[in-house]
Amino acid sequence: MDLRLKRVYDDASPDDGFRVLVDRLWPRGVSKERAAVDLWAKDVAPSTELRKRFHNEGMTWDAFAGAYRSELAGPAAEALAQLRIEAARHPVTTLLYSVHDPEQNHAALLREELEAASGS
Repeated sequence: MDLRLKRVYDDASPDDGFRVLVDRLWPRGVSKERAAVDLWAKDVAPSTELRKRFHNEGMTWDAFAGAYRSELAGPAAEALAQLRIEAARHPVTTLLYSVHDPEQNHAALLREELEAASGS
């Protein structure tokens, strides 16, 4: 399974394969046509409470990563399993996110979880 990451604000490309938006909120200023999203998997995104704690209350990256992984193992486990099945149907899946940081974002953690479960 080839899992890629890309900001939803970047132009879509045929190389992206199956495009999955993994944010709970639709990105500001991006039309559905421009986003070219094949699946909006908002249930695998961090909870609203966790997102607010990280972005508004100064939660550390390590604390956020641990809390998000706990959500993926708990309340979001079914949505994660469904995404894993859907991604496995495609040679390339691109996880789309809206935050600015290409390294410290939930999509990178989500990709790690998907890859670990698939043995990639």
